[in-house]
Amino acid sequence: QVHLVESGGGLVQAGGYLRLSCAASGSTFSRYNMGWFRQAPGKEREFVGAISWSGGYTDVAGSVKGRFTVSRDNAKNTVYLQMNSLKPEDTAVYYCAARPSGQPYYNDYDLRAYDYWGQGTQVTVSS
Repeated sequence: QVHLVESGGGLVQAGGYLRLSCAASGSTFSRYNMGWFRQAPGKEREFVGAISWSGGYTDVAGSVKGRFTVSRDNAKNTVYLQMNSLKPEDTAVYYCAARPSGQPYYNDYDLRAYDYWGQGTQVTVSS
């Protein structure tokens, strides 16, 4: 079992930046691949980025490529989402999620691949 808690969300002007954190507890954090998703009101949850258990592989959605970066610090049981050049369309609740590193059925961008989810943190970008 993995318990995830996101933090770092808030209100920021367009063009600004935020770093979200996701703290894990309850299991061996380094054994899990991690993902970031976001969900705007009335819309489906969508993929933002992912990182392998070792940190050697990262992936981000095309809509945030060049602006967002995923990283992790296994010694601190924490994964990060660095969000730069924020746009109003980035406004959403952001969730982190954990999956076994050997999960064989779904791609990293598919939310069905993930077994554990945090409660989410609100990011609001004003224009």
